[in-house]
Amino acid sequence: MKLHALVAAGIVLLSACAGAAEQYPASFAMLDQAEVRAETASGTHAFKVWVAADDASRQQGLMFVPKLPADRGMLFVFDEPQQAAFWMKDTVVSLDLVFIDPAGQVMNIATNAKPESLDPIFSHGPVIAVLEVAAGTARRIQLAPGDRVGLPSLQTTSTRSTKPAKASPPR
Repeated sequence: MKLHALVAAGIVLLSACAGAAEQYPASFAMLDQAEVRAETASGTHAFKVWVAADDASRQQGLMFVPKLPADRGMLFVFDEPQQAAFWMKDTVVSLDLVFIDPAGQVMNIATNAKPESLDPIFSHGPVIAVLEVAAGTARRIQLAPGDRVGLPSLQTTSTRSTKPAKASPPR
């Protein structure tokens, strides 16, 4: 009897894990993950994010993801600050898009982006990253332009040395 209960519990656990994995495209398994912390008037809020740091992952984004938990998101990272424009083509959940400047400050926020829309959503200047989280998150945590978003595990242009590297002396 105990063996039967143990097997049944194992099947339930495997089914739950399989269902959770099916929520996200297989390509997400290849992406780095990081923790992003937003400092707002209501406190510090952490999000576990997939990091989209190359053209392929930035293009895929959160397309076809049916559900996004409140503590998850995707962080789009650029090699250099740039004007950014996003759309919601093939994105089936509504999102908040947080545009982050090279100093880690929120430049602007596009809230409740309409799923499947081809309308461009623009940054208000050059950004180094864009954080996508579930719609309503920015309002819930009181996120506003000027707030800080910590990107501790990522090197951005604001953390790179501006001095040219010195050549090694000949041997």
